[in-house]
Amino acid sequence: MSSQPAEKTISYTPVHLSARDIAPPATISAIAQKGLADGAAFPRRPRPAWDDKEAWLRQRAAVDAMWEAQGAPILASGVATFEAKEIAGVPCFDCLPTGGVAADGPVYLFIHGGAFVVGGGPYAKALGVRNAGATGARVVSVDYRMAPDNPFPAAPQDCLAVYLALIEAIDPKRVVIGGTSAGGNIAAATILMARDRGLPLPAGAILLTPEIDLTEAGDTFRTNEDLDVILKAGLPEANAAYANGHDLTDPYLSPIFADFTKGFPPTLVQSGTRDLFLSNSVIVHRKLRDAGIDAQLHVWEAMPHGEFLGDAPENAEILAEVARFIRRVTT
Repeated sequence: MSSQPAEKTISYTPVHLSARDIAPPATISAIAQKGLADGAAFPRRPRPAWDDKEAWLRQRAAVDAMWEAQGAPILASGVATFEAKEIAGVPCFDCLPTGGVAADGPVYLFIHGGAFVVGGGPYAKALGVRNAGATGARVVSVDYRMAPDNPFPAAPQDCLAVYLALIEAIDPKRVVIGGTSAGGNIAAATILMARDRGLPLPAGAILLTPEIDLTEAGDTFRTNEDLDVILKAGLPEANAAYANGHDLTDPYLSPIFADFTKGFPPTLVQSGTRDLFLSNSVIVHRKLRDAGIDAQLHVWEAMPHGEFLGDAPENAEILAEVARFIRRVTT
């Protein structure tokens, strides 16, 4: 009886990086440079163990309190109004720019980030208002259920329920689904769930610096470690809390593993050269293109995860690209 030879493990020579300081480059705005410097001044903070629910809930409460204060100027800016309401039983913030919207105008179904465990409530509200003011569109910001108390698949199920409720009265060709970081993951998963159920697809997808691969296999999870002054390092603890034992390569958990040849709407992907998740954006953009999907990738010079700290003009450029994309795919 013959036995199969053991699979040979190939070992490659790694690159050794010498210790060095990397200053903010002169190629970005002064505000962006200061944002990088301010972020670099903060040390890495330890994250709770994936199964320490009480610690994650304490962290959520702290983030909510921070955003009650930080979001106040956005809410007071007058760029948009909001109404807290339930759609399909899911808490949402329905936001309208102060200039109003056309009756047949686009609707941006926005899904906030926060590593799947934080970012609801005041954060989701402030970002909904900010996006409505910047895009000139109606924005429905979903305050979805989060881990650890409501792990996968609660979040995409909530967002799918809201989408289904919206398209009962609105042509799906007017709806764009998008989100930032974990919200980008959930946005893609929501669209895949809709597709796999034979439901109409939205007009477009917006994946902003998306945590779209929970295995975190991409190159920049190593090369941009610490260089990304927002995240500093990967999020395996939060990802595990969200996954709750499910296979991380499940396309609804890590949409980067989806078969996009089965269908996906036009997509805008955004990242930065210092973003820990840059590889996520590069890989999913290429997979979408290879599947024949209309996809565009925008990478900002020296930008860390999400956007620059402070009111940098580069942050406004991201929102301007989002607005242009929404107009393009819904008209």
